[in-house]
Amino acid sequence: MASLAVLARDRALSAVQLRRRESKGLPNGWSSSVHPVLQQIYAARGVLDPSQAEHRLTRMLSPQTLGGMTQAVDLLVEAIRGDWSILIAGDYDCDGATGTAVAVRGLRLLGAKQVSYAIPNRFIHGYGLSPALVASLQPTPQLIVTVDNGVASVAGVAAAKERGIRVIVTDHHLPGEQLPDVDAMVNPNLAGDAFPSKALAGVGVMFYLLLSLRARLYPGDTPDREDKETAIPCRTPQQSRPDLSSLLDLVALGTVADLVPLDFNNRVLVEAGLQRIRSGRGCAGITALVEAGKRSVATLCSSDLGFTVGPRLNAAGRLEDMRLGVECLLTDDVAQARSCAEQLSAINQERRELQASMVAEAEQMVVGLTDIDAVGVALYEPSWHAGIVGLVASKLKDRLHRPVIAFAPASEDDTDHLRGSARSIAGFHIRDALAAIDARQPGLIERFGGHAMAAGLSLKTSDYPRFKAAFDAIARELIDAERLQAVLYTDGELPPGAATLMLARQLRHAGPWGQAFPEPLFDNRFECASWKVMGERHLRLQLRDPRDGALHDAVMFNAYHGQPPPSPLRAAYELTINDWQGRESPRLLLRHIEPA
Repeated sequence: MASLAVLARDRALSAVQLRRRESKGLPNGWSSSVHPVLQQIYAARGVLDPSQAEHRLTRMLSPQTLGGMTQAVDLLVEAIRGDWSILIAGDYDCDGATGTAVAVRGLRLLGAKQVSYAIPNRFIHGYGLSPALVASLQPTPQLIVTVDNGVASVAGVAAAKERGIRVIVTDHHLPGEQLPDVDAMVNPNLAGDAFPSKALAGVGVMFYLLLSLRARLYPGDTPDREDKETAIPCRTPQQSRPDLSSLLDLVALGTVADLVPLDFNNRVLVEAGLQRIRSGRGCAGITALVEAGKRSVATLCSSDLGFTVGPRLNAAGRLEDMRLGVECLLTDDVAQARSCAEQLSAINQERRELQASMVAEAEQMVVGLTDIDAVGVALYEPSWHAGIVGLVASKLKDRLHRPVIAFAPASEDDTDHLRGSARSIAGFHIRDALAAIDARQPGLIERFGGHAMAAGLSLKTSDYPRFKAAFDAIARELIDAERLQAVLYTDGELPPGAATLMLARQLRHAGPWGQAFPEPLFDNRFECASWKVMGERHLRLQLRDPRDGALHDAVMFNAYHGQPPPSPLRAAYELTINDWQGRESPRLLLRHIEPA
């Protein structure tokens, strides 16, 4: 019987539609040094003039319109001047870890002397500021500041208040029907919040809070003056004001790793952080993680953060304790940072092996289903690890092109409850779908939260069959059949002779590319002049452009299944740079191929 991998490949060759992005206007006023292809790529993403591609920090949105700032800053000023004990309550993913490091480093820069942090263990405390986490805090802090969580922590905040602890919530997740009774809350996604960008990651929200706090502690802003090194407007002479730009490498990492949309404001933050890392001014932990991933600090790009650095941090939160990740980001000792990075890499390797095993088991659950019966797919295996189910859901979502929720027992000691992680497709808001199920069948879902494309939930093991049916029913109700068809959007054909090293370099530095601002993807027909297998699963090819006969080096990862690639073929690909022994050359990174 065919495996899902074969089925997925067959579907990819026959069912994936390649559509070309439509230009959203005509390029205007670009310098002749900007390649015409890059101008068209910008236009397809709504960037129509050079100023929209200038990611200077002076163009960053002001913190003043972010709701809850006044109350949060008032309380933090009181805490700093009163020498309160402040505890940062973070989260066990990369956004939460970087946000925690930004909070601890930033508050110390701004004068707080008693700053500590706590990261929940997902198997002991659950998610966010839970009652279990609050109960574990010894000694009792005077103020808790959450990062990347808290908007749904009604019970946890109540538990803190019972112990006399003041609470500030900083979060970016969508709120539920009830908000916790906090002293202050900063979240751009609260109803009625006037902040123009709703795409800030948790680490970005914390960075904005620190900017507002600095403005209060160091008044006298003169907005027409600019620090030429950091491009952050100076409020007082540089030598007397803390340099919060030192935190931007952490902001960039958390923003990219959390897969929030890279709107203009987020691109400004990410680009500033990347520049800091490339110039050798990144924190010791990020530098060590980049080196552990065998990436170049000098040429680091956003995809390196997302696919190399971020997973190493996330692995600690998935399998063990994210405190190791936070300590890596907080230390200024190079040797300690490298030691942490080595441990995180080892944990990440364990995560990869466990993920491969679980994905293989998930594939076997749907073996032979050429047309998957369920529109909303729910999967559960008692032996699965709760920290890995999100990765399983993501892999299956990509292969089946329909929303997937993967479940595992809450812990080794609690098999009566399940924890699920959901991943969705475009047009199906997964958190809203869970809210609809909760409204129709109260009590079926114990807890849930998340975004449009990803969410988490918990329920009783005995209720899994009922939830599985409810999830499929809501997916059938809300998803049109055409949305179950995988679509890959490209930027069209590269003209003959355009696949040059010069254009590849411009594309690398034109980002940062990421969620909602995708990496340029081209679509051409080629003849396969030669090919060979690298390792066991990867392909290295030479492709001939039939228009001018030019040969192009190309690679495609995880693409070999025992059959030669088709020729002629149609390929969707990225134009990248192959850096081999110090020599750079253009290379096509194939994302999809099909017979031409």
